[in-house]
Amino acid sequence: MRVLVVEARFYPDISDALYEGAMKVLTGAGVTTERVAVPGALEIPGAIRQAASRYDGFVALGCVIRGETHHFEIVSNESARGLMDLTVRDGLCIGNGILTVESEEQALVRAAPDRGNKGGDAANACLALVQLKSRIAPAQ
Repeated sequence: MRVLVVEARFYPDISDALYEGAMKVLTGAGVTTERVAVPGALEIPGAIRQAASRYDGFVALGCVIRGETHHFEIVSNESARGLMDLTVRDGLCIGNGILTVESEEQALVRAAPDRGNKGGDAANACLALVQLKSRIAPAQ
């Protein structure tokens, strides 16, 4: 199984914690991985779409922290919609580990592998979808 981890590097400390949690799961499952970085959460769906034919699954990692403007809602909603479009329309197996939080402190708690471990949760979701797809997808 080949999994691409796509991470937004806008908040490097949070991204690193999410990645650490995801990799514990993926290496524990014996999965071959590759890691690519994009500037922010809005770029994650596009990067996954570009790599769609080369991987069995994808783990999307990033963080959107509420600020003083409407930008939080746009980035949160559109990155999630982009991932859902790829999942539903294109049948891609994506674990969504893009955090949407009120503060950096919330993000760090959710990202830490020994606490919230949302990177690990996203990796587990990806693996579950890949396994489900292999069981129920029609033979080609």
